[in-house]
Amino acid sequence: QVQLVESGGGLVQPGGSLKLSCAASGNIFSVHTMGWYRQAPGKQRDLVAAITSGGSAKYVDSVKGRFTISRDNAKNMVYLQRNSLKPEDTAVYYCNAEGFSYAASEFDSWGQGNQVTVSS
Repeated sequence: QVQLVESGGGLVQPGGSLKLSCAASGNIFSVHTMGWYRQAPGKQRDLVAAITSGGSAKYVDSVKGRFTISRDNAKNMVYLQRNSLKPEDTAVYYCNAEGFSYAASEFDSWGQGNQVTVSS
């Protein structure tokens, strides 16, 4: 079983910055993709950014140039640096990790979610 623990959410003013962190632990052999999703009230959960173990990253258009995803493969951690935050960035942010356990079975695990509110 793989657990993801997130940290770094909270309240921030428009134009401010916050950094989210997520640590994966448990029965992990390798993690090939880690990502961040968000879900605003009344909306579906959507991908924000994802990064492979090789460092290839992708972003949803609305956050390009403002958010940066990075990871530490040795620690199985992923980060999301968010700058120039806007009220429309308000959502619950979820960490996701996909990979293989030592039993060679695939996993697709989620964090508990972290509320981020952008408001003056």
